[in-house]
Amino acid sequence: MRILFLVQGEGRGHLTQALAFAQLVTTAGHEVVGALVGVTQNRPAPAFFTGQFPAPVTPLLSPGLVYHTQTHALQPSKTAWQALLNGRTYRQSIRQIRDAIATLKPDLVVNFYELLGGLTYGLHRPAVPMICVAHQYLAFHPQFRFPAGKLLDRFLFKMTSRLTAWGARELLALSFDQQPDVPGSRLRIVPPLLRREAIERQPETGDFLLAYTTNSGLVAQLLKAHQQHPDIPMRCFHGQAKAPEERIDATLTYHAIDGQRFLDAMQTCRAVVTTAGFESVCEAFYLGKPVLMIPQPNHYEQACNALDGERVGAGVAADTFDLNRLLDFMPRYDAHASEQFRGWYARGYYLFLAAIHRAVNSDKPQQPSRQRFKALSTTGN
Repeated sequence: MRILFLVQGEGRGHLTQALAFAQLVTTAGHEVVGALVGVTQNRPAPAFFTGQFPAPVTPLLSPGLVYHTQTHALQPSKTAWQALLNGRTYRQSIRQIRDAIATLKPDLVVNFYELLGGLTYGLHRPAVPMICVAHQYLAFHPQFRFPAGKLLDRFLFKMTSRLTAWGARELLALSFDQQPDVPGSRLRIVPPLLRREAIERQPETGDFLLAYTTNSGLVAQLLKAHQQHPDIPMRCFHGQAKAPEERIDATLTYHAIDGQRFLDAMQTCRAVVTTAGFESVCEAFYLGKPVLMIPQPNHYEQACNALDGERVGAGVAADTFDLNRLLDFMPRYDAHASEQFRGWYARGYYLFLAAIHRAVNSDKPQQPSRQRFKALSTTGN
């Protein structure tokens, strides 16, 4: 089977999921023919992805999230306005996706939450089946819990997710745990897609807490927490650090962001403090490390992730670097929950292969677009 990938390039999450999925399907004997990766003008496809992906990678100009330059808070209105200003460029990108499908002649397109992929299928209706993979689709499950209030944010989050999946045969919702499928809404619940470098590690128990952030405000909060608990060793990977290792004092060390070194540290730490990105929390959960999840300001998706992570016992959520909250949780962390998570993850290989075969071999006709949108809009809270 020939498979073409469409990948949202915002952050590392969807990119690492695509790498893991490529490893899975090539192991099963399928051929990956290429990837179109959504990028912005000032953010090319990252080297860690282009260097590991097993087929040609083509950049695709696509909408990106806009954050406040100082607070790193997500700015939804500016994000939407920027997308509208670049509408002509994105129409060209949609044609680029359509032409790539026609030229490469894949048997299946797998879309990792790339908005323009859904718009291509909604507007041009390629004959090649598409499935969509992302943890965001769990929001369409009737049992999913949303943060209280913020009804507009909920609406925009779900609408964006619907658009990415326009015309898809199935939505594969990456989840911390097994939940019932919702076939009437094309929704299948599947395990996370994690980096091989993470799942091949044997966890150890060290004496330090590990933190990861690109938010300069969280670094200031970390320093304050450290001053309150100077006896607790802490290591922090953050965006302002330039050196591989910078010793601040006897129990605090800063590190420049480095994916491999961060995994090395996660393998031996006591607990992890990070934003509520799905992949980081999953990797810590797989290695049995309690997590303090701090959603980025105004980032509704991460607020949802934090609630869901608390539900399964991966960690606790907080609005700030509340070290006391993590220290209170650590003795109550249930290692059995991590074992269950690893068992759930192990089922992914067969569930994903079953999904791609269903998509290619299904004779079920595509629903009209209005019916498909209605099916999604009536699913979830």
